[in-house]
This record gives sequence, C-alpha cells and structure tokens, in this order.
Amino acid sequence: MIKTFRMRLTLWYLGCFALLFFLLTAGLYGVLARALIGRLDEALVSQAATAASLFQDEMDESHGDIAASAREAVTNMRLPSSKAALVDGAAPRALAASSPFDAVSIAQRAGRAAESSFAIAGMRVAIHRFAVSGHPFTAIAAEPLDGVEADLAAIRRALFLALPLILAVAGAGGYWFAARSLKPLDSMAAQARLISGSNLDSRLQIGDAAAELTTLAASFNELLARIDQSFEGMRRFVADASHELRTPVAIIRGEADVALSNDRSAAEYRESLAIILDESRRLSVLVDDLLNLARADAGRVKLQQQPFYWNDLLTECCRAMQSLAAARRIELVCGTAPDIPFQGDEELLRRMTLNLLDNAIRYTPPGGRVAAELETRADGVLLRVSDNGVGIPPEAAPHVFERFFRADKARSRGHGGFGLGLAIVKWIAESHRGAVELASQPGAGSVFTVTLPR
Repeated sequence: MIKTFRMRLTLWYLGCFALLFFLLTAGLYGVLARALIGRLDEALVSQAATAASLFQDEMDESHGDIAASAREAVTNMRLPSSKAALVDGAAPRALAASSPFDAVSIAQRAGRAAESSFAIAGMRVAIHRFAVSGHPFTAIAAEPLDGVEADLAAIRRALFLALPLILAVAGAGGYWFAARSLKPLDSMAAQARLISGSNLDSRLQIGDAAAELTTLAASFNELLARIDQSFEGMRRFVADASHELRTPVAIIRGEADVALSNDRSAAEYRESLAIILDESRRLSVLVDDLLNLARADAGRVKLQQQPFYWNDLLTECCRAMQSLAAARRIELVCGTAPDIPFQGDEELLRRMTLNLLDNAIRYTPPGGRVAAELETRADGVLLRVSDNGVGIPPEAAPHVFERFFRADKARSRGHGGFGLGLAIVKWIAESHRGAVELASQPGAGSVFTVTLPR
C-alpha cells in the first residue's frame, strides 16, 4: 500500500489524466472515423450520380441501346479503386460493371430509396436510382473499406505509441507538481522537529505558500501558542506552588531546629509546637487546594449531585464566617430569602461560598461591610458577594481567577491567602455549568457574582 501523500497525489493525477486522455482520444477517433466514412460516402454518391448521367448521355447517342450504353458509361468512369455498376430496375439484372461484384443483391438491399449509402461485405456502397423514358435503372458505386481501415489503423498505432510517452510525461509532471506543492509541508515538518519545550515561542514560517497550507500553518501556530501558554502556566504554577510550599516548610523546620537546639521550658516547647501546628494547617490547606485543582484539570472530580436549599447553605456559610468577620470588626450581612431548591454538589458550592466570603473579609478594612445575597431567576440562581474594601485595580481584574495570583502581593501573606481561593471558585462555578464575574473599583470595593443554571 502506498503511504506517501506525494505518490498518492501523483497516481490520482495520472489516473485522472489517463481517463480524460482515453475519453478524448476515443471521442476524436470516433469523430475521425465518421468523417472518413462520410467523405467516402460523398465520393461514392457522386460517382453513382456520374454513372447515371453518363448512361443517359450514352442512351441518347446510341438511340436506346441499353447494354451498349451501360458498358460505355461504366468504361468511361475510370475509377482507380472504386467499382461502378448499372442495374436494370425492372428485370432486375446487371447491365454492366467495372469489376465483378453482386450489384443486383446490393440494389435489392437498398430498397426503394432514391439515394442511399451503406456498408456490405467489407465495402461501402452508394446507389442512385433514375429513369430513362420511364424505365427504372439503378447506378451503384462501391469501394472497399481497406483504405479507411488502413487510415484508422495508422491513427490507432500512433495513439498506442504516443500513450506511454504521454503518460510518462504526465506522471513526471504530476510528481514534480506534487513535490513542488508539498514542499512547504517538508519545511513545516523540519521546523516542527526543531520545536521542543524550550522554544515553544517559535512559529512555523512557510513563506508564499498556497492558501490551504497557509491556513494549516496558521492553525499549527495557534496550537503552538496555546501549548506555549499552557506550558508557561504550568511553569508559573510549579514555581508559585514551590514558593508557597517552601515558606511553611521553612517555618516548621526552623521552629523544630530552634526547639531541639537547646533544652527549653514547657511553655517554649508549647509555643514552638503551636507555630508548627499553625503552619501545618496552612500547609494542609494548600496541599488540599492543589490536589483538588489537579484533579479538576485531569477531569477526575465527579460532582455529588443532590438536592438542597441555597438559602440554608448561605446562612450556614455566613454563620461559619461570622467569627472571622467579628475579629476584624467587619459587618457581615447575609440577605434572607425564601426557600430556593437547587440540585448540585452541596459541599463544593459550600466551599465556593466560603472562599468568596473569606476573600471579601480579608480584603475589607476594619469597620467595613461585607454582604451576601441570593437572587432567583427563571433560568438559575445568582449568588452575589460584595464588600466596600480596597477593591481591585483594572489591570489586575482579568487575572484574579488565575492560580497564585495576588493583586496585592505585599499584603497577601499577612492575610493568610495563597492565591488559590478564587481559582477554586471559578472551577466550582464552571463545573456546575455556571460562571463567575467581577465588578470592582479601587477604593470602593468589589462585587463577585456567581450565576448557576438550574
């Protein structure tokens, strides 16, 4: 089986060309054969008419001697390859012939047509019926088809000899054309082999190629751009994750080294263990978040769909965050609403709500206000969490849902965040076929709106 596209294209081109050439030559051969037969018929009809005219002239000169007039008319024809004959239409009987042939049978086969031409016994025959003094006669002209057959045979030989040469030239031309047309693909393949994880910013260059190959190259370059973006995101994710993991691990190790370096009192050991426990909890939360995001990327997280009431879930989340808000002297307000039934993963949606409330509380200064409310629509449910905190700069707003992104890096660690909360919010919303939107103004606060279809 031929696997190279270049050879397949060449064979397809050669096959189509051979088929078209065969159809064209067959058509031309048929037209030429009919033309040769037509010319022969015209000549024979003219000869038959001439024989009739000569016979009539001889009859006038011989004063009605039919046999002598017929012989004289046929003799005067002087035909190099044709045959002529005169037949008495009343008898019927042959009156005279330039060479022996069955003129009577031919005259009878011709029927009653005044003039006609047809093939018989390897000859082409034309007849001409006429009357002299009311007596019917038939003039016949015939010629063997050997000459026409010889001409057609010569044409066939020429075609058979030319066909291999023409197909060879067509095949070579088709292969050259295919190779030339596919040359940009070879260039693209060579360039693609040089692209690796270290130079994903490279792009294919094919110059002035066909529109189809230009589209292919553009699509491949777009794919490279997406892969490059994904690799860059993975590199940034690994770097940020390593950075976030390094800090609590370093604190835990440092506290353990200090505690073990000298004998200390129970209170000092208790203080070191408290620090280690706090950092371990932070580290456990970070690892859980990373694990959940990794599972989400791999498509291994399955939603535990179950019915619940959104208003009850929001009330529970607000009650859980009330102590954190009170410690920061922030007013936390949750809008009450009638029962809102919903079908979804209650635990994931609870985490999404807690992340939004936690994010709003951490970035709202003391004395501020955080509000959470639900809104029902015909096509779904809206969860809106707003605050009057520091807000988010416009240049940072498109990136707040990226992993490990912090709009205020200097304050984030003091607030205890890792930059994964909003990324998890976005993932949970999208896993429920919903979306999350941000509206923020620096110094005036932010509003996060989650839209979930029923």
